[in-house]
Amino acid sequence: MSTEATARPLPGPAILLVDDEPRIQGFVSRALVRAGYRTRCASGGAEALRLASTGEYGLVILDVVMPDMDGREVLAGLLRAHPDQAVLVLSCLDDATTKVACLDLGAHDYLTKPFVLEELLARVRVQLRGDTRHEVLRSGELSLDVGRMQADIGQGPIPLTRLEFLLLRELMEHAGHSVPKDRLLALIWGYDFNPGSNVVDVCVRRLRSKLGFELIRTVRGAGYQLAS
Repeated sequence: MSTEATARPLPGPAILLVDDEPRIQGFVSRALVRAGYRTRCASGGAEALRLASTGEYGLVILDVVMPDMDGREVLAGLLRAHPDQAVLVLSCLDDATTKVACLDLGAHDYLTKPFVLEELLARVRVQLRGDTRHEVLRSGELSLDVGRMQADIGQGPIPLTRLEFLLLRELMEHAGHSVPKDRLLALIWGYDFNPGSNVVDVCVRRLRSKLGFELIRTVRGAGYQLAS
């Protein structure tokens, strides 16, 4: 049964929290209410799909492991009904396969349990900072259509995968500065520092092949940087 996290209406954006663990549900919902968000809770996938069908939620925080439905199935259903729905996956599953699968399905972010509450709230703020469907980032001749996940270097729009988009956006938001590889691993793939992982290098190669090999510079010992 769904519950309102507060009986007093709040003016902030609405969030649907989907988690079958009462302790997590109570802890997170209270924190969201204190932060000014209208929060509703669901304990299963079917209930989440029913509640989210209204399209009234600025953000859905979704667990992956639930008793009635796999969270990835719920994620796919949410985005079929509302392709622009922002979803933050909050899960105890920390393997790369699950993270990449959720991001490729359309999740906007992925945070693993256990988590630091301040980090969760920071990620919520990022997702709710405004409607990004018509946002276009620019750096020199490069433009990035946030809603369509398309990049244009002056020769027409080029579609990106979600991981490519997230990586390019991070570099564009720090244009003129190198972004450490471990930061990219943590923000996009959810990895702790792992010097043996090459997923960032593979994604950079794919972006270079699509947008030009001079677009992203390798800064030895410091990470990657968007070329001027």
